[in-house]
Amino acid sequence: MNSLGSVLLLLAGVISAFCWIASLATKDTSWVDRIWSLAPIAYVWTFAIPVIASGHDSARVLVMAILVTFWGARLTFNFARKGGYSGMEDYRWAILRGRMKRWQFQIFNLLFIVLYQNVLLVLITLPVWLASRYPSPVSGWDALFAIVFLAALIIETVADQQQWAFHRRKKQAGGHLEPGFAAGGLFRYSRHPNFFGEQLQWWMIYAIGATAAVASAQGFWGGVVNATIVGPVLLTGLFVGSTIFTESISASKYPAYRDYQRKTSMIVPWFPRRSAARTA
Repeated sequence: MNSLGSVLLLLAGVISAFCWIASLATKDTSWVDRIWSLAPIAYVWTFAIPVIASGHDSARVLVMAILVTFWGARLTFNFARKGGYSGMEDYRWAILRGRMKRWQFQIFNLLFIVLYQNVLLVLITLPVWLASRYPSPVSGWDALFAIVFLAALIIETVADQQQWAFHRRKKQAGGHLEPGFAAGGLFRYSRHPNFFGEQLQWWMIYAIGATAAVASAQGFWGGVVNATIVGPVLLTGLFVGSTIFTESISASKYPAYRDYQRKTSMIVPWFPRRSAARTA
């Protein structure tokens, strides 16, 4: 990546340092959450602007940068309306902090919350760098992957709106509304349809980058499957691990959640299974 890589590493380093110092100064570990939807936009445009300025087969990279910007704008809006930028810490960090000694949590904060997640934010944007490295005219595959990306964006947007509406009704009902969690709409087919949409979007960004490599005569290894796959793979792993932890909290709070888990797919939307009582 040469000088472009140096700019990216400097930018990521500054963001990481800010998140760590801010978490220590404010005793709030949600600073990475606050830059999660913003940093990738800065990274992809860092890759895209030189290619666009050159004017040489820049359409693919431009489309990728716009798609990521759509992703970031939607996520920023949803995070903001939930109070994410007003000093509200993710409740899961408070629970985890209570399960660790202070020094253990600070190590976890530095290595996982700050460093690992900021590195991940760089990794998921590298397919845009790959596309900038192998400029070529867009193809039908690019269009297909972009359409799937937009469909996933709609799924995530609808799921977040349904979840937001449920929690508003729950608040209006005095903090208690059966079954205690969103289980209708898209949540009837997936316990986390918004997570499904989120991951699918980044897999489509990877697929568009891979299309650029394949179009530039790269083979199966290096083209269809290339080093930038590390980003979406690690992102999926992070979401699965985070979901398991989140659901352990939900199951301890809501008696109906165990049955919901048995009937409803965890992430990938699918038709709900019948409960054991109904199938007996």
